Amino acid sequence: MSAASVEQFFNDERFSLTAIADEIMERHPGYRVEIIGGHLLVTPSPDAPHARALTKLMSPFMAAGLDGGETEVLQNVAIWLPTGVEDYAIPDLSVVDADVDHHLIENNAYDPVCFRLVLEVTSKNWKDDLRTKVGAYAEANVPVYLIVDRKHQRLHVLTEPTGGEYTSHRIHAPGETVTLPDTVGAEVTIDVENIIKEGQSRAS
Repeated sequence: MSAASVEQFFNDERFSLTAIADEIMERHPGYRVEIIGGHLLVTPSPDAPHARALTKLMSPFMAAGLDGGETEVLQNVAIWLPTGVEDYAIPDLSVVDADVDHHLIENNAYDPVCFRLVLEVTSKNWKDDLRTKVGAYAEANVPVYLIVDRKHQRLHVLTEPTGGEYTSHRIHAPGETVTLPDTVGAEVTIDVENIIKEGQSRAS
C-alpha cells in the first residue's frame, strides 16, 4: 500500500463501513479504502518507487508462466476476508486461479479460496502490511503472503497459514535470491536486491 494511512474504528451499528468506504473513494479519486477487523484503512495513490517495484515484481511471475492457463497475475483485486462481515483488502498484486470471475462475493471482492499469493509493497503505512494484514491473510488461508518492506529494505515470505497466523515467516535481505513455494503454481525466483533497489526513490 502507499503513502500515509488514516485508520478509524466504528463501533456504531448504524454505520455501514462499506458505505463509508464507497463515499471516501467517490470524494477522493485514487484513494484505496480497505476494511480489516472493523478498521477502515484509507491510503492515497502510490508514489513512483512503489509503482516501479510492483512493475519489476510482475516480471518473475510472468516469466514463470503464471499469467495464463490455470492462474492469472493481477493488480489491485479485492479479497473478501473472514475477519468481519464487511472486511476486505486490496493487495497490490495477487496470483489467483483462472476461474476467479466465478468467485465474486460482493463489493468487487473475491473469495479467498482462489488466491494463491498476495503481495504488498510497503510505504509510510508499513505497519498495516507487516502487522494488521498478516493475521487477516492468514485467517483467509492465503497460502503465500509476500511483503516488500521498503522501510527496512528486506523481503518477507510468509507461508503455512494455520489458526489465523503464518507458521513460517522468513526474512530475506538484499544479496539473497528467493524461490517461492510450489503452492504459487510454478517456480518463481526473486532477486531481493533488485526489488528493494527499485522501491527506493531516485531523487538525490
